Formats: sequence, structure tokens, C-alpha cells
Amino acid sequence: MTALSVRGLSHAYGGVPVLTSVDLDVEPGQVVAVVGPSGAGKTTLFRCLTRLVRADAGALEVHGRDLQQLEGAALRDARRDLGLVFQSYNLVRRLTALQNVLVGRLADVPTWRVVLRRFPAHEQALAASCLDQVGLLRFAHTRADRLSGGQQQRVAIARVLASRARVVLADEPVASLDPASAGAVLAALRSLATSHGKAVVCSLHQVDLVAGFADRVVGLRDGRVVLDVPAARFTPDVARDLYTPELERTPAR
Repeated sequence: MTALSVRGLSHAYGGVPVLTSVDLDVEPGQVVAVVGPSGAGKTTLFRCLTRLVRADAGALEVHGRDLQQLEGAALRDARRDLGLVFQSYNLVRRLTALQNVLVGRLADVPTWRVVLRRFPAHEQALAASCLDQVGLLRFAHTRADRLSGGQQQRVAIARVLASRARVVLADEPVASLDPASAGAVLAALRSLATSHGKAVVCSLHQVDLVAGFADRVVGLRDGRVVLDVPAARFTPDVARDLYTPELERTPAR
């Protein structure tokens, strides 16, 4: 079964189209990079994919369930299949790395344990294993606000791993990181697909990071998919054309 299937997804703000008839399929174990110039619709697409915003039209299926048609408890249950990684990390800064990863277990742990921070031993072992897989086990008991930006982002990825979500959506996860940290974060995201069979969709502003990370590249321009190719075919010339304004790409008459 396709992990994520989008058909005809469209959305407008104030009557101005931002997304128009977007189609996208992502298989388990596949990494798709979404690229495009500023204003292309990448952020709106991710907000619609997470159902933070309900698209005006189209279908959004996650492992066969159309999130566009769900509300309330049914939507909350379906969202358990979605793991989110944000540019801003979204960690609880006063908690340790291990405690932040345990937040990913909220849907499966009684509320009283979460409030009192009394997670059973097997849950703590799971969180520690997830930190180990992103190379941060030795920082398990370090407060999040004492970690570097790249380390915090990898804690966020470990949290997604702990949640057992089957589709991971990462919106500009390395936009504010230095090259070394960005490489470590993308490697951790890549491992979610290669080692755990998760479908990963990641928006990137730095097109030079696509090589060696993504399997496919989807290009957005003016709210439409104008490019969907294997990563090996996303050459510098193709990238340049994607980011060149329409007036500059059209020969003068």
C-alpha cells in the first residue's frame, strides 16, 4: 500500500490560489525532497499534509485513510501515522533529551504517567534506543536547551521514531543549521526510511543537500508540481530552471 497519496490537493488564501491540483505518491521506505522557490507553496503543502490546515479540495490518504474526510477522534487516531519534524525543533527546553523523546509516546501511555513523568522501564528503554539510533545516547539526561541546534533536531527525529509513525513530514528541518549539523540531521531522517521503512517527505531550501539524501525530487512553482524526478536526474541545470522566474525562462519576442 502507498504510504502517502495526494490527489488534486488545492488551497487558497483570501481567494488567491496557493496550491493547485497537487498530486503526490510516496512509498514506504522512500525519501522525497520537496523543493521550489520562496512562495512556491511548500509550507502550505506541509500544513495541508499534516491537517493543520484543511485543503479546499482534493484527497489526502495516509495508509488508505483519507484525512480530508476525518474529524475529531477519527482524525486524531489517523494522525498517529504522521510524524512531524519542524524547523523550530518543538522540544520542551527544560526537559532532558530522553524526556523529550518520551513525549512521542503520549498516544500509548496513560496521561497520569505523562503528567508525573513516570514512564515504565520499557518505555524509557525504547526512548534510549531511539536516541542511540540518532547518535545521542550520551546526551540522554542533558536538558534540551543545553544541546546544539543540530542535536535538538536529532532529538526531534528520535521522538518521531519513538512514536512509531509510519509517515514522516519534515518542513525545512535544516534551514537554520550549519553544514555539518545539517548533514547529521538528514542522515538521521534518511535512516528512518532505510532502516525502518518509513515514508519521508522533506522540504528543503538548500538544493545542494538533495544528492545522497532523497530518492525523488518534487519541484513546486506557483503552487503546482512542475517536476517529479529521481534524485539522480535533479541536475544543476534542472534546479536552475526550477528557480528561474517565468519571465527569465521565456525567450523575448
